[in-house]
Amino acid sequence: MGEFPPFPAAARTTTEAVCGPPIELKEISCRRGAAVWKATGPDGAVAVKAGDGEGAAVTQREAAVLEAIGWPDYLLASGEDEGVAWLVTQWFTGPSTWQAFAPVRSGPAGKDGALSASVDLCRAVAELHSSGWIHSDLQPAHGIHTDHGVRLLDCSWSWRHGLEPTSDFRGGITHLVAPELAASIDVGILPVTPSAAADVYALAGALWTCVTGRWPLDYAAAGIDPVQLTPADVRAHIAGRRIPLDAAAPWPAFHDILRPVLLGRASDRPTAAELAGNLGRLAQ
Repeated sequence: MGEFPPFPAAARTTTEAVCGPPIELKEISCRRGAAVWKATGPDGAVAVKAGDGEGAAVTQREAAVLEAIGWPDYLLASGEDEGVAWLVTQWFTGPSTWQAFAPVRSGPAGKDGALSASVDLCRAVAELHSSGWIHSDLQPAHGIHTDHGVRLLDCSWSWRHGLEPTSDFRGGITHLVAPELAASIDVGILPVTPSAAADVYALAGALWTCVTGRWPLDYAAAGIDPVQLTPADVRAHIAGRRIPLDAAAPWPAFHDILRPVLLGRASDRPTAAELAGNLGRLAQ
């Protein structure tokens, strides 16, 4: 995690108006030019993101996406101050999908809760797709399971027709990029256009990771160390399908549903709603 920049003064004004003064700041993350804080006051909590440099454009785009999606009570305010873009959103209380699977990663317990969380996440993605949006960067921690349903985070790269991807988009987190997106990027097709099928690939990969604690692709079996490679090198391997799927399957029935999603062609993948249905039948 990088060094945190100063908290934007304009964001503080909005934050205090929502949470009440005084506010307490907790550093959450700082990477790729964007920092995130949890701000808590006597009247509640919010999340604040601020970006400068390349992070400013990403933060501005996320604010534009959230405004365009129009989720109620999500984006509270956004702006720019001396080259620093910022946004304030509600702080969603609840475990991430990654956290919901913690008991499963520790032992045989917790499968009912994890299965329910996986279905809820798939349904949230399906609802997003039905509205014409693609998330484009689904990860194990990007779904928060609140008392009022799953809220999706980190929508910087989300898009629909009319709000196209930028040339900086590289398919989302490298370890979960769909092979067809990796192939397009590898041959220089930019901006690469994400799809619902690519989202479902990342969704299945994220759920696989939530079970095993590892990325779904077995880099060691392919004889490569992703830490020693550039993201472009890793994407080239993914594009050529030269990395096998992790052989570990601590939850065989769950993995049997995800495996064909990760190994099959994009045209053969289920929709997010169909994946929710397939996973839901495990509980019957």
